Amino acid sequence: MKKILLIAIAITITACSSNLENLNKNTKDPDAVSGESLFTGAQKALVDQIVHINVNENNTKLWSQFLQETTYTDESNYDQVTRTIPENLWSAIYKDVLKDLDEASKVITKTTYTSPEDQNTNNKLMIIEIMKVYAYSHLVETFGNIPYSEALNIDILSPAYDDGLTIYKDLIDRLSTAVNSLDINNGSFTLEDNIYTGDVDAWRKFGNSLKLRMGMLLADVDNTFAQITVESAIADGIIMSSNDNTHIHYLTSAPNTHPVHNEVILSGRKDFIAGATLIDIMNTLKDPRRPLWFKTVNENYVGGEIGSPSSYSSHSSLSSQVTAADAPGVIMSYSEIQFLLAEGAARGYTTGDTAENHYKNGIISSILEWGGNNTDATDYLAQSTVDYNTLITTSTATTPWKEVIGTQKWISLFNRGPEAWTSIRIMDYPVLATPTEAVSGFPNRYTYPIVEQTINAANYNAASKAIGGDLAETKLFWDKF
Repeated sequence: MKKILLIAIAITITACSSNLENLNKNTKDPDAVSGESLFTGAQKALVDQIVHINVNENNTKLWSQFLQETTYTDESNYDQVTRTIPENLWSAIYKDVLKDLDEASKVITKTTYTSPEDQNTNNKLMIIEIMKVYAYSHLVETFGNIPYSEALNIDILSPAYDDGLTIYKDLIDRLSTAVNSLDINNGSFTLEDNIYTGDVDAWRKFGNSLKLRMGMLLADVDNTFAQITVESAIADGIIMSSNDNTHIHYLTSAPNTHPVHNEVILSGRKDFIAGATLIDIMNTLKDPRRPLWFKTVNENYVGGEIGSPSSYSSHSSLSSQVTAADAPGVIMSYSEIQFLLAEGAARGYTTGDTAENHYKNGIISSILEWGGNNTDATDYLAQSTVDYNTLITTSTATTPWKEVIGTQKWISLFNRGPEAWTSIRIMDYPVLATPTEAVSGFPNRYTYPIVEQTINAANYNAASKAIGGDLAETKLFWDKF
């Protein structure tokens, strides 16, 4: 009887122990989440951040003077502090994007897949690597020196900041390795990839196109390195059609609708109108993209004065195409590639065509990408105010091609704040208005998150000194003019 009782107690204890172990399991532990799911979430978080219009997250459409705020104009006047915008961006990229991409790589590497899916593992890892490079490049282009070599090490609570140029060149090396390691004979992700649905060749073209973009960024700081990088990317195959544009496929229903739709339509607010800088230039050029991007006021396109409160009803607001729930969240386009090639050709790089022809292709493809037609594009290019050779001849700029290519590239990057802002910093065109109540000069960078001054003071101070001061006006290493 005693033996039976002891056995019963043992069984009970074992059962209780098993139940307690189950209760103590963290069902939200990353180990229980697939690497593919982590990749999906990080991919969307990255694109959301890039295309956002929310003033707590991304000010670059305002700083590029595409848009103007109607009532609360702090961000149009270059205020980064009130809403702690640098900290929000910093956290979004490091925590929601890079950390999850890093974890996705680890989980996928550990996962045992059955044949033939096991053959897709390397491509998945290389696509994740391409996305990591994109995310880090965005941080460098935004802040300058950043935590990099120690950034994702959970054992280092106060990571050192690495030199921006050193990071950037390392990212280009990583990108080349990742792209060259892709095998188009194998698959990768499927529906988990909301950009290319696992199309490996499309990812190869995007990777090379990103390499082209990054190479061009370095042209004024290391022209030889930039030329080698750019020509290598072109030779390996870049995006050569709008069909290969890199964008998230947003949906018509929440929570997967376009961030601009969320801020403009779902919020019910009337915070944004067209900026006068963009509208005035487009009106002068009789730009056929105006009705595709904006609504009219008494049959006219009217932009708000930069930095000043402006009546919503008296100015042009965003079109239904721009604010559509399922509008594409574009992070790379064929039109952008053509303008990058135009810049490369103007610098003397081998691009496969002339600067003039790339310039024309950039304009045509931008108009077509937004729903215009070939007649619109032909008529637009026929104007002396748009014709490449006429503008080059009549320009009074120190470097005429920067003004000519830079202005049209900026227009084509409408609704793509970060890239338009970067283009302005590289080309120095178009000439922007000074906001009526600007709290700083033109923001050449985001200032570091204020919290870094407290939790990572020594490294923050070293980084600030290295870049020339933690100021909005401080030019980054690649912005030489």
